Amino acid sequence: MEPLLSLTNVDICREENTILHDTCFSVQNGEFVYVIGKVGTGKSSLLKSLYCEIPIRTGEARLLDFDLRRIKRKQIPYLRRCLGIVFQDFQLLTDRSVYHNLAFVLKATGWRKKHEIDARINKVLTQVDMQTKGYKMPHELSGGEQQRICIARALLNNPALILADEPTGNLDPETSSQIVQLLHDICGQGTAVIMTTHNYNIVRSFPARVVKCENAALNDVGK
Repeated sequence: MEPLLSLTNVDICREENTILHDTCFSVQNGEFVYVIGKVGTGKSSLLKSLYCEIPIRTGEARLLDFDLRRIKRKQIPYLRRCLGIVFQDFQLLTDRSVYHNLAFVLKATGWRKKHEIDARINKVLTQVDMQTKGYKMPHELSGGEQQRICIARALLNNPALILADEPTGNLDPETSSQIVQLLHDICGQGTAVIMTTHNYNIVRSFPARVVKCENAALNDVGK
């Protein structure tokens, strides 16, 4: 079976600095992978290279049906539409309700019919157990609730892969566990997840494949 993601001898650079060198990494459909490592070792840069915020300079890089080395700028929105991205700092639009945050994304990605938008929003909010919170403003929600909304946002277009960049970084331990369990549940339904973290307690509590960023390299360290 073809992997969902395949990186072969890839260099990931920011300006003149090589963050990851000669990287080989693959992810299968429906797989959960933790990317661990100290701050500054390249975890976030790896994810940013997958949604084309950082260019990949060398090697071969394929994600879904996209060649990340040779992707044209006009193709990038179509790639990102196939991904769900969850940020540590939520990045919700603070001037509108949960419902209108999600509707904004759907409309921006081509959804037009209100009844279809309403049905999709209701479905993803139910998936993250936030179905009664659509009318709330982001500042009225706890950090854990905001992160659940971010996961709902990531699910809107039925992504094949979720990229979760330190999704528990701003949360207390109990809430962190709930968020990671939710991501594992979503993975169990067939969506692959790559999650960066430096929280080893989370990794031990919710076992999955682990790769480590260290010394400009990315290495599998098992489970």
